[in-house]
Amino acid sequence: MDAVTATRMLDDREREVEHRLSRLRDDEASLRHDRADATADDEHDPEGSTLSGEWAQVDALRRGAESERAEILAARERVASGTFGVCEQCGRSIADARLEARPFARRCIACAT
Repeated sequence: MDAVTATRMLDDREREVEHRLSRLRDDEASLRHDRADATADDEHDPEGSTLSGEWAQVDALRRGAESERAEILAARERVASGTFGVCEQCGRSIADARLEARPFARRCIACAT
């Protein structure tokens, strides 16, 4: 895969991650607002999930998106160094189909399993 195609795929994926992070930050702000409400007794509410449960879920999703953003940055460095698409474990090429699905992949499918 050439550097231009790789950069385009990484740009697309980064936009998706940034959009996801923006929504998650909005969700966190909403939960923070709800938690500040002194009348909210979500621990004893038999309806739906608790604010604490929702907070944990949003936090985990945010950390996952931030990790993906870091992987995208590392993939950009591999593009710049000419090692993008080369398995870090065995040195063989990573299949284009894998890179299309996961443009920040560091290992080929055989090494990733």
